Amino acid sequence: MRVLIVGCGYVGFPLGKELVRQGHTVFGLRRSALAADEMRSAGIQPLLADVTQPESLTQLPRDFDWVVNCTASGGGDAADYRKIYLEGNRHLIAWLAGSPIKKFIYTSSTSVYAQNDGSVVTENSPTEPAAATSQVLVETEQLLLAAAAQQFPAAILRVAGIYGPGRGYSFKAFLRGEARIEGTGARWLNMIHRDDLIGVIIAALQNARPGEIYNAADNESPSQLEFYQWLAGELQRPLPLSVVADVEAWRRRGVTNKQVSNAKLRAELKYQFQFPDYRTGYAAEIARLATE
Repeated sequence: MRVLIVGCGYVGFPLGKELVRQGHTVFGLRRSALAADEMRSAGIQPLLADVTQPESLTQLPRDFDWVVNCTASGGGDAADYRKIYLEGNRHLIAWLAGSPIKKFIYTSSTSVYAQNDGSVVTENSPTEPAAATSQVLVETEQLLLAAAAQQFPAAILRVAGIYGPGRGYSFKAFLRGEARIEGTGARWLNMIHRDDLIGVIIAALQNARPGEIYNAADNESPSQLEFYQWLAGELQRPLPLSVVADVEAWRRRGVTNKQVSNAKLRAELKYQFQFPDYRTGYAAEIARLATE
C-alpha cells in the first residue's frame, strides 16, 4: 500500500518505520523539513506541507491507499485545536476528494468523554466535554463522520493518554518527585503504550469500518492510587503526598474520572496488545531507563 502519515512525529514516525518494515511505501508529511533526513534514513519519503494552509497541499501527490492523520497540537488552546484538527481535517478531506484512498484514520482523544462518576464508557457513551479544546475534537469527529456518510472512508480512534519512551505525564511527575495523590486517589486513569497505539492504527487501516469510532486504550484502567502504589513498589520510592481533590480545577482543566472500554476495538480490529496493562508497559519503560 501507499501510505501517507500526516504528522510524522512521536507516533507517526515510528508508525512509518513499522509500515516500511512491513513492505509498504510510506510518505511522511510535516510542516518543517527539519526531520527530512531522519525520515529518509528510515525509508519514509518526506513531504512538506501544512494542513492549516490548504494551498500547500495542492502540489503533493494524492495517490494514496491509506492516510493516517495523527497531527498534534503541541498543547495549544481551543483556537489552535480548531485550526489544526477541525480545519486541518476539513482541508484534508477536500484535498483527497476523488483520490483512490481506501482508508483514512484520525486519532482523536478520549478527552471527548466528560464522565466524572467513575463509570465505564464505550463508543456509544455521551460526548459532552466541558473543556473548549475537547469540544473542538467532538466537532472534528462530527465532520469526519459526516464525510464518511458521503463515502469518504474515515474511521476514528479515540486515544487514551499515550506513554512510552520519554512520554507519560504521571510517570515523569513521579520520577521528579512532583506527583500528588488527589484525595483518596480513586480517580481512574486511562492510557495506551505508544507501540500499542502504532499496532492499533495499523489494525484500523486493515480492519476498521468507515464511519466507525474505536476507543484506543489498553485493557485496564487503574486508579491513581493503584498506579502510584505500583510505581513506588517497583522503584523503591515513597508514595507521593496526598492533596485535597479540587473538582472545580479538574473541570476547568478537562480532567475526568471514567474507565474507557476497548472491547469494540479488540472485537472488531482483532488487535492483541503488546502491553495490555500499565504494569507490563511501564515495566518495559523502567527497564529501558535503567540502560540509559
